[in-house]
Amino acid sequence: MMSRLLLLTLAAIALVHFLWPMPAHAQGAPQPVSQCQAIAQSLPNVTFASFKPPAALKTQVPVNEEVDITYVGHSTFLIETPGGVSIATDYSGWYAPAKVPDVVTMNKAHSSHYTLTPDPSIKQVLHGWSDDGRPADHDVVVGDAYIRNVTTDIRSFGGAMEPDGNSIFIFEVAGLCIGHLGHLHHELDDTDYAEIGRLDVLMVPVDGGLTMGAESMSRVVTRLRSALILPMHRRGPPVTSFLQMFGDGFDKRFAQQASVTVSLRSLPKKPLIYILQGV
Repeated sequence: MMSRLLLLTLAAIALVHFLWPMPAHAQGAPQPVSQCQAIAQSLPNVTFASFKPPAALKTQVPVNEEVDITYVGHSTFLIETPGGVSIATDYSGWYAPAKVPDVVTMNKAHSSHYTLTPDPSIKQVLHGWSDDGRPADHDVVVGDAYIRNVTTDIRSFGGAMEPDGNSIFIFEVAGLCIGHLGHLHHELDDTDYAEIGRLDVLMVPVDGGLTMGAESMSRVVTRLRSALILPMHRRGPPVTSFLQMFGDGFDKRFAQQASVTVSLRSLPKKPLIYILQGV
């Protein structure tokens, strides 16, 4: 009788163990494939910041899903996804969005691009640099957004170039490829362009020299050929000095507001340099 009871107990334990839901990270969640990269690469190791299945990473995305982008100040934009995820770029806390974002990205060229004491309620803090001598490497899914980075070098205060000290962050959401150049200090090479891939929306510094000169930056913008180009990080020269680098192949327009709503369907057919209010 005791042996039979023991066997029944063990069987019940085994059944419960078999039926018990496994942790989210052990369910074999598919690794996202970048829809923006120009060349096929091996799948990245991914950190899932959300335990919800990344529905937005399905192959087909409704073309009318909209992303709101608001210029907050300096190099900080607030990106709001259709799924309700909010992302602040080059976040330092100096230029704070109206609400605490879910995700912030940072670069370390100057203190106006990062903070080491972010609001603890921010769910994901992504540094564009690494402190262990290796390039920063982010492949993160947060809700309906896939965030990755491509590292570039930056000038140190002594003038020498620091390898991989800056990151170009790329946000893949609603079928769009949105790129933020960060504090870019040199022109990109073919490897960089291949790793970046297609960018539908490009956030570009237009300071005229603190990052790169207008001519160098215009060559990067021309090569990327994004549909919507959002200037940022303007210090010193007027933004018109940057606009003069582009001919009739680009439209230029000054916005009446600090925000723009964009979808795959609404992307301009001709590249548009769109200066949001506040730049």
